[in-house]
Amino acid sequence: MSNFRIEHDSLGEINIDQNALYGANSQRAFENFNISGLGMDEKFIDAILEVKKACAIENGKIGLLSDIETDAIVKACEKLIAGQNRDNFIVDPIQGGAGTSFNMNANEVIANIAEVSLGGKAGEYKIIHPNDHVNKGQSTNDVIPTSGKIALIRYFKELIEEANKLIDSLNKKAEEFADVYKMGRTQLQDAIPMSLGQEFAAYARVLSRDVKRFEKAIYDLSFVNLGGTAIGTGLNADKRYVDEVVNVLADVSGLSLKQNEDLIDGTQNLDSILFASSVLKTFAASLSKISNDLRLMSSGPQTGIFDIKLPAKQAGSSIMPGKVNPVIPEVVNQVAFLVIGNDLTVTMAVEAGQLELNAFEPVIFHKLFESLKTLRGAIYTLRVNCIDNIVANREELSEEVEKSVGLVTALAPHIGYEKSSKIAKKALKTGESIRDIVLDENLLTEAEVDKILDFKKMIEPGILDEEDLF
Repeated sequence: MSNFRIEHDSLGEINIDQNALYGANSQRAFENFNISGLGMDEKFIDAILEVKKACAIENGKIGLLSDIETDAIVKACEKLIAGQNRDNFIVDPIQGGAGTSFNMNANEVIANIAEVSLGGKAGEYKIIHPNDHVNKGQSTNDVIPTSGKIALIRYFKELIEEANKLIDSLNKKAEEFADVYKMGRTQLQDAIPMSLGQEFAAYARVLSRDVKRFEKAIYDLSFVNLGGTAIGTGLNADKRYVDEVVNVLADVSGLSLKQNEDLIDGTQNLDSILFASSVLKTFAASLSKISNDLRLMSSGPQTGIFDIKLPAKQAGSSIMPGKVNPVIPEVVNQVAFLVIGNDLTVTMAVEAGQLELNAFEPVIFHKLFESLKTLRGAIYTLRVNCIDNIVANREELSEEVEKSVGLVTALAPHIGYEKSSKIAKKALKTGESIRDIVLDENLLTEAEVDKILDFKKMIEPGILDEEDLF
């Protein structure tokens, strides 16, 4: 008995595994696009199944599918969404044809499950046909971008949840370190005093702005072109279906989806997807800058800056005993590099669209899913394995501030820039403290110096007036 069945498409006959629920289009795609060696993204699969389910429901409502056909297709989608037979999605995420292979993979698997449930045999398509029934009123060109946007929205929601946890963690550290004074640095040189808490509060704020951008991205992605079919004109789709199918999809998916006002625009242009990529790049750059700071501030421990101690997570060397590296910030840096590179891929692919369609949506969605998943993992490990257990080197930081020449900046409004500059040079040359030099030269009284060099006042805006000083 043969292990294969013979199916056909417009190119001719092809052998299909006898037990497979996919068909000729899927098999050809499997052979043509052995590219990444990766499987299709699970959220993308869920999304396309929800699209197919919504389309079947609407086509059933308006009488273009019988109740039996509608029910069989809907139940097949639900079975797949529940996790059954998912191994039949065999096409590579990177594929030619604007995603036709993935769309047909879904159509064929759904059709075969429905066919068998109604007493037919897989591959016969006598009762339920992949194109005539499952794909009714649809095209790859509205199914794939709609499905991709649904998956992106869900990934963004997960990223927001994890990002907010990281922001909370940074804010807690900001409170914990509010009374830890250190020297701020510009161009890696000593500048003026600040609190370590202010540094961590700034990290929390920049990430909070990124989360707001995520929310804007979700709003823009919520507009989909389902109903536009091939180029946005809605050819081969009943007007009643076009008018209502996105509302049905919103119910099926549980997302606040809306139909593009102009379906031709919605099919041609991927600016909302490019914006989503750009906010991920911005977030990645913010994370990488924070990670750079953490690596610098923890450098040493004996010959570096060593403002803070990062939790030791693993041995740092195969040759140097006792060495511990900042591995968590390092992995976040690497994820940021990946995301920024993915954004370039997405940018080039969005720009490369021509006329009524962008053929490069498969790589666009593949790279965005990768960015979203890796960012979520990166900020989870940054929070749990690093931020939550950072320790400030309080005593060392206090001593450094006391000795720093940067304190002279606070004296400038009271003794003038020129005198302050001379004091700074003398302190650097002799190693004396700013305080001692000012007192030795009788430029200010000890009480005045104490008020001017009060760290609590130095880390806030303002200049001490005569009344405060005397």
